[in-house]
Amino acid sequence: MTGEHMAYCLAPLADIEPASFAIPARACDTHAHVVADDLQRYPMVAERSYTPPPATETDYLRMLGATGMQRGVLVQISVYGTDNRYMLEVLSRHPDSLRGIAVVDADVSEQELERMHQLGVRGLRINVLFGGGIGFAAMERLAAKIRPLGWHMQFLMDAVQIPELMPRLERLPVIGVVDHMGHTPVAAGVEGPAMQGLLHPMQHKGWWVKLSGAYRIGEDFPGFRDVVPWARALYQAAPTQCVWGSDWPHVALTRMPDTGALRNQLPLWLPTQADLEQVLVHNPQKLYGFAPA
Repeated sequence: MTGEHMAYCLAPLADIEPASFAIPARACDTHAHVVADDLQRYPMVAERSYTPPPATETDYLRMLGATGMQRGVLVQISVYGTDNRYMLEVLSRHPDSLRGIAVVDADVSEQELERMHQLGVRGLRINVLFGGGIGFAAMERLAAKIRPLGWHMQFLMDAVQIPELMPRLERLPVIGVVDHMGHTPVAAGVEGPAMQGLLHPMQHKGWWVKLSGAYRIGEDFPGFRDVVPWARALYQAAPTQCVWGSDWPHVALTRMPDTGALRNQLPLWLPTQADLEQVLVHNPQKLYGFAPA
């Protein structure tokens, strides 16, 4: 089935479970996407893996408010390929509270990267799991181009690939951020090669990980208690290199989780209020260049 004939993904739930803990001021959701409601102006690429329903700027800001987040990071969604226009337009209207992660071709100009920086972009995404992304072939060229800007490279990949790729990854002149806790089933176990592949660059190369996407790695719907040991292991390994993201609007799923319930997993992963503030406030402020508290 081609992208043009795909049915829409499930839409995110309208109601959001209230917070089960005290959300600190300037808390940040570091992983969400926006999707325009105008397919003519913002067409999706034919080679996409799914078709999301609209998740507009208004919808996104409503979700941020409902989850108690005052800051956010938008990640270019794969269905737009390298057409970052909608995300950049949203960023331009919220320079103090939003940042972005873009997707670009290897031949992108330094002038375009600088323009994106001024709009709030702080990294590039390498995506080898969904159609429409930019893969490993481009990462060395792109890493060299973004180094002067102080950006990082964000990876949507299965952590089991990390050991094989480590010789290339270690030579990159920028740090890496791994999406969705490595996007590998937690059934593999915290002693398995995927977790060990994640921990090595975190502990030895200063890489980061997003404590996000529990529903992409766990089976215990809707609470995903099976993810707790995995998330705790990552945080304990590098407390200053973990951030949290909702992954709203939760695309390409057969069961839709509650965004508020996903946020409420955090106290199970992070034992103290200081830990929550580390992940929700201090770490994203450093990684994305938000103004100090």
